[in-house]
Amino acid sequence: MATLKKNPPRHKIRLGTIHADIWLVIPKKGHSFLTVSFSRSYKHGEQWKTGHSFQARELDALMDVTLEAKEWMRQHRLSKANAA
Repeated sequence: MATLKKNPPRHKIRLGTIHADIWLVIPKKGHSFLTVSFSRSYKHGEQWKTGHSFQARELDALMDVTLEAKEWMRQHRLSKANAA
């Protein structure tokens, strides 16, 4: 099973309150690979929080961030990701 090292994301994308973090996963066996996680920031009272569900009005931004993440991952295939 692959585990994430406690390293920062390889790349971050933000559009308004929608975020994508791209991670390099290095399993104990097998080849390294990239993954992406999505989140959104929102304010609850005076505190900023992070969520992983999206309102209908946020879906356009989520799609844009998803496409940008896909393109970044395509351009940074593992040969490039492992060299960095």
